[in-house]
Amino acid sequence: MFARSRIVLSCTNITTKYYVFPLISNLQKFLIKDQSSVSIASVHNLVVGKSASLIKEPVLPANRYVLRTHTCGELTLKNVGEEVRLSGWMEFQRMKKFVTLRDSYGSTQLLIPEDRKDLAEIIQNLSFESVLSIVGKVVSRPEGQQNKKMKTGDIEVYVESLKVLNVASQNLPLFIREYNKAKESQQMKYRYLSLRYPELQKNLRLRSSFIMKIREFLINECSFVDIETPTLFKSTPGGAQEFIVPTRQPGNFYSLVQSPQQFKQLLMIGSFDKYFQIARCYRDEGARHDRQPEFTQLDIEMSFVDRDGVMSLIENLLMYSWPEELGSIKVPFKLMMYEDAMELYGSEQPDLRIPYQIQDLTHMFDLPILKEAVKPKDGEQKVYALVFSKKSKYLTKSVREELSKIRSDYFHTTRLVQLKIESNSWRAQLDKFKSKSATIAEDVSQYCKLEEGDVLLLAIGHRMDALKLLGKLRIEFTNILEAKGEQIRSSETELLWITDFPLFTFEECTLQSTHHPFTQPHPDDMEYLTTDPLKVRGLHYDLVMNGTEIAGGSIRIHDANLQREVLRMLNIDETKLSHMLEALTYGAPPHGGIAIGLDRLVCLLCNAKSIRSVIAFPKTMEGRDLMSGAPDVISDELKTLYHIQTVKKVS
Repeated sequence: MFARSRIVLSCTNITTKYYVFPLISNLQKFLIKDQSSVSIASVHNLVVGKSASLIKEPVLPANRYVLRTHTCGELTLKNVGEEVRLSGWMEFQRMKKFVTLRDSYGSTQLLIPEDRKDLAEIIQNLSFESVLSIVGKVVSRPEGQQNKKMKTGDIEVYVESLKVLNVASQNLPLFIREYNKAKESQQMKYRYLSLRYPELQKNLRLRSSFIMKIREFLINECSFVDIETPTLFKSTPGGAQEFIVPTRQPGNFYSLVQSPQQFKQLLMIGSFDKYFQIARCYRDEGARHDRQPEFTQLDIEMSFVDRDGVMSLIENLLMYSWPEELGSIKVPFKLMMYEDAMELYGSEQPDLRIPYQIQDLTHMFDLPILKEAVKPKDGEQKVYALVFSKKSKYLTKSVREELSKIRSDYFHTTRLVQLKIESNSWRAQLDKFKSKSATIAEDVSQYCKLEEGDVLLLAIGHRMDALKLLGKLRIEFTNILEAKGEQIRSSETELLWITDFPLFTFEECTLQSTHHPFTQPHPDDMEYLTTDPLKVRGLHYDLVMNGTEIAGGSIRIHDANLQREVLRMLNIDETKLSHMLEALTYGAPPHGGIAIGLDRLVCLLCNAKSIRSVIAFPKTMEGRDLMSGAPDVISDELKTLYHIQTVKKVS
């Protein structure tokens, strides 16, 4: 009665089979699924006279549009008996019989039939990492020969035909199966080979899906607008060192933006009240394990918002985007003021997984004696203690020297005392210090609740130096202990907001902005702005994850007169920012925002040692691209075109 055609309608993940019945009487179409009818008009053209356009079979997203039926990471016992087509790289072969074929999704073992000498001959003479396409039948592995370490370890593919698509060189600089044995410089020089390694595949795919979820949340859930801003801009004062770009106009240069800071504020003035961007940023600074000359950040700005509003948005964004395989995170995040973070942990980005806190013992000691103990420095002299519970056996001579080197390298004006709490020898060392009590050792023991086997670290010196020294040792000694097999850090993910930073710092005899010169002063501290600026807090906030800063932001100055005053205090030429100052006079709304360092955050999510493990083509610590050789020399013709003269440095 009815002519029945099978079609497939694409769904989000896996396509689903439906059946369409055209009704001859009135040409209505009915979609039949599981014996129930639903009227649809959208399939009219697929059914009436256009059956040639119908999709043959449902396919997984990874296989759609490509010449394969499955990836090398998805076949299971459910596929036994199916004929499949796989494409990938020959990772390994043995006995001219077993071949491991790898692609971006995993590996599958191939079995060459014993009567196919032609295929065995091809495999025997083929170099690893050659590209193959095979057709074969899925069979279960013999009992006892399953590989539980492989997702496809219960099956193998009985090869029926094999085509070599590309032959790799016999002299590979990297052996993918032993990727971690290669030096990092070798991995970076041959990055296109390194990218085949499963760890990098996993990292970059997690990064991709994480950013997709970020976009989904901001656009679909919160109505943000994704806006690109220029990379080439003018050199502006008050920030990190910029990269300068020459032009064909003599004496005129662009700079590569450190961040879209000014542009996003101008967008707020332009009434785009919810902006975001996955932004490329550039800073001509020394690279570290968590820093690159070029990096990526999630840039966000909102109008008519306060600090709590920005922080709440980020908490919900991260909760929404957090990879499922990493579990869940708790909101709201913990919150701590800058002064408290420094007093308790000696750091503005404390790792709360480490249980040890700093204690102030200054009240037990005579301050004149403290001044004699360290090199004089302006500011208050303090005594701080850090206790590691029952870890004295690890305070060996070599560890003492390592901790002392940290002090001498970074905090040479601060005195460090390292004590093992065992027998009574440590008491004699404390008694050398004049104190307000004849029983100083007993007082310290009771105050710090010392027990036999503890390690006591004392820092004596200027307040901030002493705190930062113990903050550094808190991390470094923990790393030493964990390298020896001790479990110090908890397994919980610790997310923490740090607020109430000082608006200014005093460095190299000049006033400098702690965050950037566009940060709004705290309204409760405005009275100190001109009289005692170091007392002024800024509406600046950082987000710290497991001891690493992953985001920073602030409420911005939206009043032109206040912005001019802050620029004057920082000795910044306001003519360099005349476009911003003028824009603020034309009705700038209150606004604020934040930037999340995506490289750092994804590095933490992947539990990688360096951001280079989550960037497709990273730079070295010196900012070089070992693969291409950049930065490189340019021709004399280009130098002339861009009015560049190179001068040899006189030694």
